[in-house]
Amino acid sequence: MDRQLWRQFPQVEPQLNALQDYLLKAVQLDNQPIHSKILSLLQSGGKLLRPGYFYLFSQFGDAATPAELQAGAAALEILHVGTLIHDDVIDESPTRRGVRTIQMKYGQRNAIYAGDFMFTVYFNQVLKSTADRTLVQSHIDSMHRILQGELHQMDLNYREDITVPKYLEEVAGKTAELFALSCYQGAKLTGAPSSVTGVAREIGIKIGCAYQMLDDILDYAGDPNKTRKPILEDLRSGVYSLPLILAIPQAPRDFHRLLKKKHDMTAADINAVQTLVAQHGGVDAARALASDHTAQALALIQQLPAGDSQANLEKLTTMLLRRDH
Repeated sequence: MDRQLWRQFPQVEPQLNALQDYLLKAVQLDNQPIHSKILSLLQSGGKLLRPGYFYLFSQFGDAATPAELQAGAAALEILHVGTLIHDDVIDESPTRRGVRTIQMKYGQRNAIYAGDFMFTVYFNQVLKSTADRTLVQSHIDSMHRILQGELHQMDLNYREDITVPKYLEEVAGKTAELFALSCYQGAKLTGAPSSVTGVAREIGIKIGCAYQMLDDILDYAGDPNKTRKPILEDLRSGVYSLPLILAIPQAPRDFHRLLKKKHDMTAADINAVQTLVAQHGGVDAARALASDHTAQALALIQQLPAGDSQANLEKLTTMLLRRDH
């Protein structure tokens, strides 16, 4: 699933197409090698999901100008890309969206600075989108939660005793928070009614959690030719995701024999963990939990004012959370 999905949503597709060019102009950096890598990342097939949700929620109000909306949508994608650059440093990822990562090409130090640079571009776009201190503060609060979630991840790495509640807490502070911010900003920036703004963040949290769960499932059971991601990359870096968390209690000794090796795990060890997770129902249990969060998100969307905007949110969320890549 890539940007072609937006062809099914003509209400927002033109805005997202225009946003692509705007993003490339918004990011200006004198260091040409790093600048080129950032532009490649922006052009290399991201789904623009966060701006998409932002634009769909913006349709419930009409208080913002097209320029303010475009800056608000750009801010969300730029923040997302900045966090991805930092994630690649933490995970020592060789590629991202089929493109060699900045940290792999130019080193961790330059990648960290590149991610920090993207955060400054993000706040510049936030200020172009609104002068409302409350809305600016909500961006600051969300970024605070995202960074706290990243730092919290450090305490959970290689933890065989990690629980589902701890996992959900960590996911809510990272992946889900950016979806929540996107939904809320789209509604609030345009003056949408309280029936929308009151549930927008919660909808985003449920969507973000289910989205991350599905990513975790595809990491263990997906087709890498479709996902365009290395299988079991999280496991290699000590991040124990949902299928593994749910499977460990079913055979703790078998898993410990492999997981105790931590960063010394071989390719054969990693394949053995993948097999154990499938054998002990980790993938199936994760699918059930992801389905539950998807159902909760769709139920909340049903609370929004009826009409095309609600129907499109329901359609997009159903497609997104039942994908195979």
